[in-house]
Amino acid sequence: MLKQFSFTAIKGLVIGGTMLVPGVSGGSMAMILGIYQKLISAISSFWENKKKNLIFLLLFSAGAVLGMVLFAKPLLRLIDTFPLPTMYFFIGAVAGGVPMICRQAEIKAFSFKIPLYILLGAAIVVGISVIPAGASGSQSENWFFSAVLLILAGLIAAVALILPGISVSYLLLLLGLYDKTMQAISEFYMPFLIPLAIGLIVGIIAATKLLERAMDRHPQPTYLMILGFILGSIFNIFPGIPSLPQAPVCLLTFAAGFTAIYFLSKKEAQGTN
Repeated sequence: MLKQFSFTAIKGLVIGGTMLVPGVSGGSMAMILGIYQKLISAISSFWENKKKNLIFLLLFSAGAVLGMVLFAKPLLRLIDTFPLPTMYFFIGAVAGGVPMICRQAEIKAFSFKIPLYILLGAAIVVGISVIPAGASGSQSENWFFSAVLLILAGLIAAVALILPGISVSYLLLLLGLYDKTMQAISEFYMPFLIPLAIGLIVGIIAATKLLERAMDRHPQPTYLMILGFILGSIFNIFPGIPSLPQAPVCLLTFAAGFTAIYFLSKKEAQGTN
């Protein structure tokens, strides 16, 4: 039991530390680390086993917050100093999680629908990422309409928070709310944060319930689209082809990311069987 609690907190630590990296989705990392479905179930079915789900969510949240505090700034500094090797490590990590997602999709025989679901998921993520930042950003000066818009923005951000491959920070940029949200957080400006939080909470509860139902009733299409989301997220973090001096280092960091996540997800799968 203690070992399981420790793994939950450690995975939260890793997800919290990496989710603020530009283009890296917390949902993608949760899926790659094999904790995604547990998180969805714990939120959507919270009242069915309150004590167990509360302990799980508290451990994960504590790890995630600690990860943000400890690793977010060093990771961003690492990206500034060594951008290509660092981003190739993340690309390797994404690739290392693909076999585990394919296992969860339970692909037993080839069907033309398989690449279609994957391509659809990838197209959604890439489509979102090419929309100019702030393209939909407009706020009413009327307090009531501003609150309604913020609740709607919270609902949209919640979907991005739950779905792998979609960066919440980029979605806030698309809505023209990223800078205002960061400023409101730093200043604890409650008239802005409360309606946004209401939208987030309602959106997370609704999205997790829908996603859990989809995973239970239509596992293969759901996991294949999630795989598409994750593969599409590589478009957001791909730093370009490295030049010859950096190419061997990038190859090594890619291999390190792939190996670490591949064996971690394999161990997770063995532990749940």
